[in-house]
Amino acid sequence: MEFIDTPIPGLRLVRLAPIRDERGYFSRIYCQEKFAQAGFSDPVLQSNQSLTVVKGTVRGMHYQLAPHAETKFVRCVSGRIWDVAVDIREGSKTWGQWFAQELTPDNFTMMLIPEGFAHGFQALEDNSSLLYMVSKPYCAAAERGLRFDDPELGIDWPLPAVGVSPRDLVHPLLKP
Repeated sequence: MEFIDTPIPGLRLVRLAPIRDERGYFSRIYCQEKFAQAGFSDPVLQSNQSLTVVKGTVRGMHYQLAPHAETKFVRCVSGRIWDVAVDIREGSKTWGQWFAQELTPDNFTMMLIPEGFAHGFQALEDNSSLLYMVSKPYCAAAERGLRFDDPELGIDWPLPAVGVSPRDLVHPLLKP
């Protein structure tokens, strides 16, 4: 595993190291010791999987309020996605900035999203599926979001947005 810094401090990519042979490959996607060495010592307490059926669908931008704020490790296991994280940490020099990375099963890259970031993605292919590992159990009362199309954020979505949930359409803007 290789941990790669992004332009936003704390937000990282994880490049996996698959072992390949004629049968396919084996790849470790999580090792608590390696993640702790990289500065993420919270254990994984929950794993989730999502499937997005229609290309262009946008999900997000979601986050959890403290004390339920979570670190997420996101891996695309089928299809392709444009994974986006927005820094919403109070006092951060990069507050309001976003970073995106295309994730596919074949590029063996995960997004490591620490507490204090909103997260969302766009499916770049039909039937795109994500595996999420998170550091805290989900708490519905602590869930919040930002508008995916907030002009202040200016997120560069690769495709026209479709399939946005009614809930995601009414999230507030970063600066009301």
